[in-house]
Amino acid sequence: MRCVIARFPFDLFKSEVMDSMKGIKPEPVTGDSVVIGRRVYPVKQVGEVITRQDRRDFTSGEVTRALTRLGFTCRTADVPVPATAQTPLEPRQRLPGG
Repeated sequence: MRCVIARFPFDLFKSEVMDSMKGIKPEPVTGDSVVIGRRVYPVKQVGEVITRQDRRDFTSGEVTRALTRLGFTCRTADVPVPATAQTPLEPRQRLPGG
């Protein structure tokens, strides 16, 4: 499949991406990720391997779109929801049996 990443055209195939990632240890996932085989890789790590470009040259969205079109399962980064502190004026929730 032909796709453009960082303004450069690439012909990518699912089997070639899987072969490229064999033997590469996944880095800790802190943002968008992709499942390749039974491993979960950061999208930027996979993009760097398959394009041989610096990670700063492309966005995770470009690589995510390409990998999704190839049939890989991609996950977006979950943005944690900040916990709201209870103010002194809010009533406390009653616990069962109390």
